[in-house]
Amino acid sequence: MNHTGPHNKGFTVLLVGTTFMLFIMSVTYCFGENSSNGPVYVGSLACKSCHEKEYISFTTYAKKSKSYKSIEMMKKGLTEDDMKKCYSCHTTGYGKPGGFVSVEKTPHLKNAGCEVCHGPGSLHIQSEDFNFIEKQPTLKVCNTCHTSERITDFRYTPLIHGGGH
Repeated sequence: MNHTGPHNKGFTVLLVGTTFMLFIMSVTYCFGENSSNGPVYVGSLACKSCHEKEYISFTTYAKKSKSYKSIEMMKKGLTEDDMKKCYSCHTTGYGKPGGFVSVEKTPHLKNAGCEVCHGPGSLHIQSEDFNFIEKQPTLKVCNTCHTSERITDFRYTPLIHGGGH
């Protein structure tokens, strides 16, 4: 029997361990010297351990969970300044404390994740208190990105809450 490759138990343990360490490093980065005294963004993966059903539904069905692909598809025709204009709606927390900076520095925030609608999650994760997040986001939150101008310019019909949870 061949014990090399992805079916090896040791490989699986290494993969899970590496993924966990990357998660811990990203949370440490967000809570560390980069953070302010207020809440900061930690990425959707940080939500998974307590909200697994919602996380799986979101990452499976919500187009915004893969929103950075739109920037990558258009990248060839965009300047760096044009790309930065896209970041506010296609990433998590761009321009805010602990938010998206770049794919290299904040890969866990490169897509529009849970915190785009629910707000930065660091204090909620630390305390498990729902008062630190937007438990039931309003249409006002959606309208930050889903403006009538953008709907016309990009010719799409947004599914508000579509594929969310």
